[in-house]
Amino acid sequence: MQPDAKIYVAGHRGMVGAALVRRLERAGYHNLIVRTSQELDLRNQAAVATFFARERPEYVLLAAAKVGGIVANNTYRADFLYDNLLIQNNVIGQSHLHDVQKLLFLGSSCIYPKMAPQPIKEEYLLTGPLEPTNEPYAIAKIAGLKLCEAFRDQHGRHYISAMPTNLYGPGDNYDLQTSHVLPAMLRKFHEAREQGHPEVEIWGTGTPYREFLHVDDLADACLHLLLHYDGAASVNIGTGEDLTIRELAELVRDITGYTGNIVYNTAKPDGTPRKLLDVSRMRALGWQASIGLREGITSVYNDVFVAV
Repeated sequence: MQPDAKIYVAGHRGMVGAALVRRLERAGYHNLIVRTSQELDLRNQAAVATFFARERPEYVLLAAAKVGGIVANNTYRADFLYDNLLIQNNVIGQSHLHDVQKLLFLGSSCIYPKMAPQPIKEEYLLTGPLEPTNEPYAIAKIAGLKLCEAFRDQHGRHYISAMPTNLYGPGDNYDLQTSHVLPAMLRKFHEAREQGHPEVEIWGTGTPYREFLHVDDLADACLHLLLHYDGAASVNIGTGEDLTIRELAELVRDITGYTGNIVYNTAKPDGTPRKLLDVSRMRALGWQASIGLREGITSVYNDVFVAV
């Protein structure tokens, strides 16, 4: 991938897309193509076709998606399936029609079975039922991964897929109705400290395990894959380490300086019991995460809540 390569980053205003732009620019790639969702609706096939015909990108990083936490995924089930299928089909399909040299599709660790053996290897895909609360989103992401495989098989396209674990970092979503667990915790504990609330409620039992990856580490891994990987198999991207939601809550409480109690609402869903990715394939390619969890959360908290 030459320094002047024409690279389209789909979803550049999202947390992942913005991190990809930062990483590419830092590596000396400045011929980047970006469009906001107002400028280009990726659900509109005709608009996407016109865009590709006009811009002719050589590389595509597909980070655009409709995303959210348990509440959003379970509430807007049709939207999460339909919109993501449209986005993926249009971008991947037009990449093929306009001879894009290489495409990186970003999936999610939720594509794996709810009760998959731990840590989760890439080959565990489609070996069991999915977690019901985010099944529509997972099905869309599985379809995107398989579409990349199919274009590789039928047309010899250099399309690769990466499956990140739970992400956090600059540009995250802190809306309590649509956010993921870590940003939601940061906001809850910060506001409880600021407003003097005696307790903070956490959904579920606190027993599920989760793995968290800083989005800048993900962006670094994606660039590594673009430069060094061209296999048909998808690649997990994570830290290889996890902790319980209870341990995460204690860590966030400590970082935010909150001194009140933590209450677990066991009437709310836990989600998948554990989602630790096996990252041996990525490590064999010469990459591993470098940002520690405490370091990463502290940096995010200071930037979002303390600096304002």
